[in-house]
Amino acid sequence: MTIEQTRHSTDELRVVALEVADDLSEPAAVRAWADRLLLDLPGHVRQDVATVVDELTSNALRHGEPPRQVRLLLRLNWLCVEVDDACLDPACSQPSIGSATGSARRGRQCGPRSPSTPCSGR
Repeated sequence: MTIEQTRHSTDELRVVALEVADDLSEPAAVRAWADRLLLDLPGHVRQDVATVVDELTSNALRHGEPPRQVRLLLRLNWLCVEVDDACLDPACSQPSIGSATGSARRGRQCGPRSPSTPCSGR
């Protein structure tokens, strides 16, 4: 695991990155890393972020190619989680909710740290 971090002031975008090893036990370490970085947030928000980080990291490990990286993008009252891998194939589309072949949408969304601030993610 390798960590990168940019310098920041209170109103600038802070990007914290973590290189993820090619090991299916990594999601636990990534969850702990994210939790330590977000200690200033309420516990229920940290739990939501842990769920998002776990799901995205697990997907990258199971379906992507190394190298893999998890990034937390932080700004006052705003948070975004990104996970990249080296796979060049586009992701497969999932069936819509209520379609004959799909029961629910897959994936999670992590948004603003405050309900009043919109977040646009990738």
